[in-house]
Amino acid sequence: MSASVPYLGPQGAGGDVWGAETAARGRRGTQRILHAGEVRATADVAALLGVSEGDEVVVRRRIMFLDDEPWELTDTYYPARIARGTGLAGTAKIRGGAVTLLAELGYVGVRAREEVAARMPTEEEAALLQTVPDEPVLRLTRATLDAADAPIQADIMTMPAHRQRLRYELRIG
Repeated sequence: MSASVPYLGPQGAGGDVWGAETAARGRRGTQRILHAGEVRATADVAALLGVSEGDEVVVRRRIMFLDDEPWELTDTYYPARIARGTGLAGTAKIRGGAVTLLAELGYVGVRAREEVAARMPTEEEAALLQTVPDEPVLRLTRATLDAADAPIQADIMTMPAHRQRLRYELRIG
């Protein structure tokens, strides 16, 4: 089971929310960065980040593991004006995590929008997640916005539907 809120705020020196979340359940969560650097924004990414399709953005593509099993594909995108030339554009582990680095750069998220949809995986997704092509996946997209309502980060997560349970807790008022 996963909740989104812990992933939205700076974490301090540790910064590994996935590792801490899984350890709290007696499991082991790790991740591997598949790619980091500048890419052109697809229509989906452009809409999440408030940029034009084809604009340069920075991406960190990761595969998350739970007890050595591929659990989730996570692509995190940043506007190039924020992330270019920072640790967000590289493959090295970021001390305190990406959200902490964003805060140190002056970009603090105060609101997030999420959308979850089910679909069939691409061949590449099925191979990376070690599933069969006819097993549905969940696609969770999240845009994190700052106090001026400007997008500072976009996440696109793809996970086998049968392995997931998402939990939301909302405060009203």
